[in-house]
Amino acid sequence: MPSEKRVVDLVVSGGQATAGPPIGPALGPLGVNVVAIVNKINELTKEYAGMKVPVKVIVDPETKSFEVQVGIPTTSALIVKEAGIQKGSGKPNSEKAGNLSIMQVIKIAKIKKGSLLAKSLKAAVKEIIGSCVSMGVTVDGKDPKAVLREIDEGKYDDVIKSAEEK
Repeated sequence: MPSEKRVVDLVVSGGQATAGPPIGPALGPLGVNVVAIVNKINELTKEYAGMKVPVKVIVDPETKSFEVQVGIPTTSALIVKEAGIQKGSGKPNSEKAGNLSIMQVIKIAKIKKGSLLAKSLKAAVKEIIGSCVSMGVTVDGKDPKAVLREIDEGKYDDVIKSAEEK
């Protein structure tokens, strides 16, 4: 009877996983090559440098084979990276932390679309802008709530539609 695969869920800094805790202690007892797994995690997460990324390592204890599945960073982590800021604002209503262009918002929406409830790219864009509201990040230099109204009025339909086709 084949042995059951073991699944280890981790959250790593993109491209910066090490064989130390939490990865080493979680995988070491399974008798696998921890360094090989760490190298694979770093290779798969390097594009998310500076972000916390959910990673699932599936190990077959019998054959010592492994598979690494990379999740998608949180919306807030993607916003922070795109805006080039350290973190969102502690007082989003009065202090703005950064700004994103509508194209950056669309880029994040496309990355996240599979894991959002949104049925369309336009709805996904609105969901990302909703996160901008709570983080104190402006969109095209404007209050994100104003941009949401403009999206509802159809002002960004052409931009979103052309991005969808790419």
